[in-house]
Amino acid sequence: MSEGTSADPWHLKTAPGSSSYEMFVDGDELICDVGSTRLRYHARAIEDLHQWLLEQGDWVPLGAADEKKPAADGSVEAWGRSETNPVGGWYGLRPGYRGRFGMYLPPLLEKLGLAELTHDPRGNQMRGIAP
Repeated sequence: MSEGTSADPWHLKTAPGSSSYEMFVDGDELICDVGSTRLRYHARAIEDLHQWLLEQGDWVPLGAADEKKPAADGSVEAWGRSETNPVGGWYGLRPGYRGRFGMYLPPLLEKLGLAELTHDPRGNQMRGIAP
């Protein structure tokens, strides 16, 4: 099995290193298991976020926030909800659990070698790495 499948998920930690979680791709969905909670995102979020980061050309704040809380302008979280992103809105697929895009996607992109990520207690940022 290759890493990133349900049988062999990616084992990740949030940017501050305070929480562990797993992610894997299942068809068109990117599944994120955080404890007993399962979040679902469009799988294309990996490529789309990488492309957006490259276009930004510099460090971008993560801005992680729950679905019902506003996302900081210019952050990864805000882009993951924006009507101007490639999916025209939320990358999160499960209503009530669509937020936290800026928490869980950045460490995956770092693991895949697509981005650099800071690992401070708060206020983390990321930037894309060109292939």
